Amino acid sequence: MTSTSWTRPRKGTAADADDAGADAVDVISLGRRVRHLRKAQGMTLDDVSAAVGTAPSQLSLIENGKREPKLGMIQKLAKALGVSIDELLGAEPPSRRAALEIELERAQRGPLYESLGLPKVRVSSRLPLDVLESLVGLQHELERRLDEQAATPEEARRANTELRAEMRARNNHYEDIEAEAQKLLKAVDFKGGPLSHHVAADIAEHLGFSLQYVGDLPHSTRSVTDLKNRRIYLTQGHRAEHDPRAVLLQAVGHYVLGHQAPTDYADFLRQRVNTNYFAAALLMPEHATVDFLQKAKAAKELAIEDLRDAFAVSYETAAHRFTNLATHHLGIRCHFQKVHVSGIIHKAYENDGVNFPADHTGAIEGQPVCRYWTSRAVFDVPDKFRAFNQYTDTAVGTFWCTARTERHSSGEYSLSIGVPYADVKWFRGRDTTERSKSRCPEESCCRRPPAELAGEWAGYAWPAARANTHLLAALPPGAFPGVDETEVYSFLQAHAGR
Repeated sequence: MTSTSWTRPRKGTAADADDAGADAVDVISLGRRVRHLRKAQGMTLDDVSAAVGTAPSQLSLIENGKREPKLGMIQKLAKALGVSIDELLGAEPPSRRAALEIELERAQRGPLYESLGLPKVRVSSRLPLDVLESLVGLQHELERRLDEQAATPEEARRANTELRAEMRARNNHYEDIEAEAQKLLKAVDFKGGPLSHHVAADIAEHLGFSLQYVGDLPHSTRSVTDLKNRRIYLTQGHRAEHDPRAVLLQAVGHYVLGHQAPTDYADFLRQRVNTNYFAAALLMPEHATVDFLQKAKAAKELAIEDLRDAFAVSYETAAHRFTNLATHHLGIRCHFQKVHVSGIIHKAYENDGVNFPADHTGAIEGQPVCRYWTSRAVFDVPDKFRAFNQYTDTAVGTFWCTARTERHSSGEYSLSIGVPYADVKWFRGRDTTERSKSRCPEESCCRRPPAELAGEWAGYAWPAARANTHLLAALPPGAFPGVDETEVYSFLQAHAGR
């Protein structure tokens, strides 16, 4: 993948077409075998041509896999070369070099190589063996990388797991991003308090970008940045799910952090996390936010909703920002969850050892969380105005969590922050009497229905499940998954002259 094209070539080779019919002749393998047998017997093209009654140029086309010989010619070739027809049509290449030649020839005739726009290498006996091996090796690596990028969601989960391990190792604190955010705030002479829309626009202007609000933004995007004309296109959304300041600052973040078109899904994911971090570091500057948290800790009144209100951000942004700063500046380890009402984890982070459910790749996202955890229990709480607090005894210790629920177009979600029991003394809500016990990952905890219910209904229930077809689909193609390249380019072209 390159920075100038988001699409990936379709995997396939000429061999795929050759295999379409069970009786089809593999002309490339046959040609290489004819050449190998001819040279092994010290015969020239003229010698074999004379024996089979054809021109040397026609035999050369056969040897190069560019012409399929008829059955009568195959019989004549086998006789002239002193082998049986089965030997001549054998599946195994006669030598390692022949195998490499066949593979390179097939690759160069396939759509993947064609899409690269590279000149074809003439595969002949004069091509050095080490060059041949290098070319075939490059082809293998290219196919491997494209397979990795076009993988099922398992590849996304692996990439997410690796990124979360990095975040945990750094306590989710990135000093370089904090420094870039602080530099920009200083450049626009930010005085403190909640970051206004006006100051957010000042930041873009300071970097040389103008803002354009449009009604035809590509449906798969939140913003589009025109680096040629130094414009950032935004839309006046009807839903309040995305803070317009954050959308603008994330777009600015890609530029400030020097991002190039992602090379794979892991790169795309890292860029997205970094720009989200960058936007939060501007909306909630490190020095001011840490000062606020330290005062709240001293008063034993830490509360995510207070942090949200002080900086006029969403509860989710405040919770994320708390994980950036809590361990590095306050010495408090924590965990965060965003859980769908169905019980499936949408986002998660931890450095406090909580036992999140995980699949064989180590991925947490997409896993069902224990129904006795705060992030699930909060859905049944009638009071949606205040935060719900609960202690949960788990297999790895007791944790205190505070949670709220929010509605989005994709459903209802809970947002929760949790800490080990030793750190609950710093938080408002520590006096809650709500307590539960989780035995997960034991199946008897909540993954199997209670025996009484099972005894009553086992064998008599047949639910019509929702078809989650996206779970079977490959990741959306392109450097920016799911974004239509043509749609974005057409949009920019339409607006370029305005």
